[in-house]
Amino acid sequence: MQKNIDTAIKKEKVVLVGVISGKDGESRINEYLDELAFLVETAGGETIARFTQKLDKPEPGTFIGSGKLSEVADFVKAAGVDIVVFDDELNGSQIRNIEKTLDCRILDRNNLILDIFARRARTSYAKTQVELAQYEYLLPRLTRMWTHLERQRGGIGLRGPGETEIETDRRIIRDRISILKKKLEQIDKQMATQRKSRGKIIRVALVGYTNVGKSTIMNQLSKSDVFAENKLFATLDTTVRKVVITDLPFLLSDTVGFIRKLPHSLVESFKSTLDEVREADLLLHVVDISHADFEEQIHVVNQTLAEIGAADKPTIMIFNKIDAYQWVHKEEDDLTPLTKENTTLEELKRTWMAGYSQPSIFISALNKENWDELRELLHQKVREIHITRYPFTESPFNTEI
Repeated sequence: MQKNIDTAIKKEKVVLVGVISGKDGESRINEYLDELAFLVETAGGETIARFTQKLDKPEPGTFIGSGKLSEVADFVKAAGVDIVVFDDELNGSQIRNIEKTLDCRILDRNNLILDIFARRARTSYAKTQVELAQYEYLLPRLTRMWTHLERQRGGIGLRGPGETEIETDRRIIRDRISILKKKLEQIDKQMATQRKSRGKIIRVALVGYTNVGKSTIMNQLSKSDVFAENKLFATLDTTVRKVVITDLPFLLSDTVGFIRKLPHSLVESFKSTLDEVREADLLLHVVDISHADFEEQIHVVNQTLAEIGAADKPTIMIFNKIDAYQWVHKEEDDLTPLTKENTTLEELKRTWMAGYSQPSIFISALNKENWDELRELLHQKVREIHITRYPFTESPFNTEI
């Protein structure tokens, strides 16, 4: 008699750890850990517990205090936890010290994001970018656990007189980083040439926090089939499509989503991807209006745009997912202050949204609600830019790519 075999992939048990600093309240750290839990889910893990500690600044040796670390260790042992993820960047000594106490795998936020990028990378270009970022993250945190790297170049005759294993590993990683950078430089030049060859056609780039619906908007506008999923970083490779609205053509690019504390190594290695944003004529800043912390997400995106030199570009604010927006009804005589949670969409437009200098629109990309209004606004802005940019050139209506 044949036994039934369970082929389901067992999810790794994960514990989250966060520090509440002076500027962050408990509600804010819970929002951060909610996002960290979503990152864990995207990576294929299952969050089973959270630990937080209020500290003026993280402990230099173990990030959290010894008492809290012992509390986490007891839980890890009792629950059979596989991984503990910290919602901040850890240095090499902190990782080693924490591993000794918890006796399980330790990841910080950056390492988790890099792991997701590695899983999501599909093309050779994306894989190269992620590999470079991983090695640059690894190099300052190198310990003897990475001595297997020497096998990548063969062991015989490799090591110099008196050279230790860790020095060999560092040299191997530096050599690999050098190779990957040269490879990306070559690809960057090719992609820059491709962008120049697009001629005098207006370029529009979708930007926004990760998982706000950029790829869904891309698919609807361009009638294409860009991969879209309700998980973080569904899109890594830049996708460029020709879109025509009322005989007016333009190029629309979908780029990697931003996130709080995006690792600097990823920003650097994804230079060509972000060049689509830098060189765009118009940005479509997509916001998930249903997200409780959408205002901070807007701030994170604006901050990232400033870092890459794209903060001053013409922008349309697209507040997406109005179909998922929820609010708590507030009675007329209720003295409770207005908050995002008890404010209707119409009230939101008149209050918070009134402060934005860029043109804005509220839509549901999923249900195509207010879709005609978005197309009309996009057509208007693209036409204005083209007339201003190329006042004495022929009409773009018959432009070939």
